Parts: sequence; structure tokens; C-alpha cells
Amino acid sequence: MDINNLTGLIIETCIKVHTTIGPGCFERVYEEILYYELLKKEIPVQRQLLMPIRYETLYIPHAYKLDLLIDNQLIVELKSIDCILPVHFKQLTTHLKLMDLRYGMLLNFKVNLMKEGVHRVFDNYAKRI
Repeated sequence: MDINNLTGLIIETCIKVHTTIGPGCFERVYEEILYYELLKKEIPVQRQLLMPIRYETLYIPHAYKLDLLIDNQLIVELKSIDCILPVHFKQLTTHLKLMDLRYGMLLNFKVNLMKEGVHRVFDNYAKRI
């Protein structure tokens, strides 16, 4: 799926979820509902994906976890916090780099309007297009 269509679909789905249940739940609730909604739309999605890291000769099999990997091209990091910090963007950028992916979204559901909680993140150095 085209990345612009995919991110548009994610934003629409998040707005639907946020409008329905509001900003007061834990991250895992939004993750579960977003996962459910994407499966209903037949969008390939994996959640709580444990990923490895190689560092020199060291291999760490479960070094980090992705909230959602959508269509093998978009990493989605979900939050339900008062304020997004620069480290949250860095975390997602690190995940993109480690996965060699270009596109990510940082979604914070603890906002008045969902559009305030949508942030796109890009890794311009990823080998994939």
C-alpha cells in the first residue's frame, strides 16, 4: 500500500478510536483497538514485535519491542501521556534505523483532539524506499 494512503488510514482509524473511547485509557488499550481495526480492514499488522540487535559480535535476540509494524513499512509507537518528549522521537528514529525502515508514526492518545497527537517521523537514510 502507498505510504500516504496507509498513514491517512491510520490517522482516520485513530480519530475514530479516540472519538469513541476518549483520551483516558492505557496505551495497551489503544494498541489492542487499533490492531483490531486494522485487521478488520485487512491491513497487514504485527504488534509487540520483539526485535534483535547486533553489536559487534554480540547478538541480543529481544533487544527492543515495536508497538505496531504495519504493512512491513510503517512503525507505529503509541503513547498515552501528557507530553511527548524529544526522547520519544529519538526512540522511534532508533527503531526505524535498526529496522532499516523509512516511515514511522508517534501517536499520543492523551490529547483533546487526536490530530494534536499525530506525529510522523522519517529516516531519510534508510536503504528501503
